[in-house]
Amino acid sequence: MDIFDVPNQDPGDGSGPASLSRPLATRMRPISLDEFIGQRHLLGEGKLLRRMIESGRIGSMIFYGPPSCGKTTLALVIAREVSADFVVLNAVLDGVKEFRTVIARADDQRKYYQRNTVLFVDEIHRWNKAQQDALLPHIESGLITLIGATTLNPFYSLVGPLLSRCQLFELYAFEADDVRILLERALKDQERGLGRYKASVSPEALAHFTDYAGGDIRHALNALEMAVMTSGQDQEGVRRIDLAVARESIQKRYLRYDRTGDEHYHYASALIKSLRGSDPDASLYWLTAMLEGGEDPHFIFRRLLIFASEDVGLADPQALGVVNSAHEAFVKCGMPEGFYFLSHACLHLALAPKSNSAAAIFPAVAEHKKKGTGPVPSHLRDKTANTRQAHYLSVENASDDYLYPHNFPGHWVEQQYLPDSCRHHRFYNPGDQGQEAKRWHRLQELRKKAGHGRSRIDPPDKPGPHHDTRNKAD
Repeated sequence: MDIFDVPNQDPGDGSGPASLSRPLATRMRPISLDEFIGQRHLLGEGKLLRRMIESGRIGSMIFYGPPSCGKTTLALVIAREVSADFVVLNAVLDGVKEFRTVIARADDQRKYYQRNTVLFVDEIHRWNKAQQDALLPHIESGLITLIGATTLNPFYSLVGPLLSRCQLFELYAFEADDVRILLERALKDQERGLGRYKASVSPEALAHFTDYAGGDIRHALNALEMAVMTSGQDQEGVRRIDLAVARESIQKRYLRYDRTGDEHYHYASALIKSLRGSDPDASLYWLTAMLEGGEDPHFIFRRLLIFASEDVGLADPQALGVVNSAHEAFVKCGMPEGFYFLSHACLHLALAPKSNSAAAIFPAVAEHKKKGTGPVPSHLRDKTANTRQAHYLSVENASDDYLYPHNFPGHWVEQQYLPDSCRHHRFYNPGDQGQEAKRWHRLQELRKKAGHGRSRIDPPDKPGPHHDTRNKAD
């Protein structure tokens, strides 16, 4: 089959594309819109995509979703529903040379047969910027209608001009009921499925296939095929699949987790938000979900270190040391003992009092960017820098105007440290949790000693949360 052929329905004699040499998941692809299961938010009655397909008038579109959610199958269904020349390219295998051949063919189809061309590009995110840009003029002219499929977030993996010319449809993983229906269909289908083998699957085994597939229909069908094909017949000629056989055929629950994909960021965000919400159970759940998905434990520790300062901060200053020590212990001991150190750090952060006052540095940075850095007040300058005898002088005599705090009761004296341009600014807004509450009370006492008037930009009488104005994902 060349790049211009569309897979045809198996005639049922074993000689067609759906012959038994092909995986069950491939043989059982739906061949019509009525056979398609799932994605009701796109293909339900009255939904936009269904109306487009039924009318036979489709525009360029991008299908975005996890593996085995029906992107390629839906494109093949569209190929049979619209009267257009359907061409398939795979971005992993095909490049500029194959694309030019497609464009030449599309031009001939329009010129000699008055037929439109639908180009399906699987894994379109694999094409670089230049290759994606090559699609633009032909989409713009209407020479081709593009259907692209990607497992990565298109807003990060595809160029903006291409997205602006395409309708974006997000597909979701199959629901458990959908997986069960497709498994039952495969067991009954005599031509493309397993009906000819007279397989009987117990309800418990079917539930196991459905549950452990994790919404991946290809995973479920392949496991079912393995169970049926490796099971012998009983005296009645029936291949009986019980729970034990099902467990052998699909031994590990499928997790939709990609260390470079969207789930990586979703899980990390869920972990941080659970820690911030002081929920130890949810924190451990998302931590282990990341580990089960193959996440690098060092990445998790880096996120925990950031959290220790960003969200626990001065409310529990020891939290940063606890996480850092747990990380060092993990490096020394490795897994599986490393689970203890991950759990130790995670639980400590979840149960610690919270304060985000360490973000006080960001308004200070904003002040510099907005107004620049003011001159150092004269009494804070190093007046001995150009004096040959500087190293003979004591620190407290470095400036005639500088008041050395250690020479005063309580090791504190009222003195201006900020430039005149921002002398009344308050960048630090303390929290009222944990050990930071003590620091806040000390700060209030010092300000009372100072006795100067409060400006409109001073912090409130009571501590409160510091509102971080950064644009963050979590």
